[in-house]
Amino acid sequence: MNKLNRKPRNADMYKAILTLESVEECMAFFDDLCTVTEIQAMEQRYQVAVCLNKGMIYNDILAETGASSATISRVNRSLQYGKDGYEIVFNRLAAKEDQ
Repeated sequence: MNKLNRKPRNADMYKAILTLESVEECMAFFDDLCTVTEIQAMEQRYQVAVCLNKGMIYNDILAETGASSATISRVNRSLQYGKDGYEIVFNRLAAKEDQ
C-alpha cells in the first residue's frame, strides 16, 4: 500500500520498466513518463545514495551533488531503514563490475 493515500500500488509500471533492455531505452521511457524536474530529483537522490554508500560526509556530498541537507538526510534514512532497494542495486552493480 502507498502510505500517502492508502491505495494499493499498481505493479504494471514496474513490470514495464523491467522490459527495458538498455540505458537508452530506460532514459527514453523516463523522459516520457516524468518531467525534467522529477528526473533530476531522482537522479540527484541516486547520486546522494552512491556518495553515502561510499562513506562520504554530508558537506562533501552537498558540494558534489548540490543536494540539500534535507535530501541527504532523507536518502540516508532510506539507506539505513528502508526496504534495501539501494543495497540490491549496489550489490548487483558491484557484481557486474567484478565479472
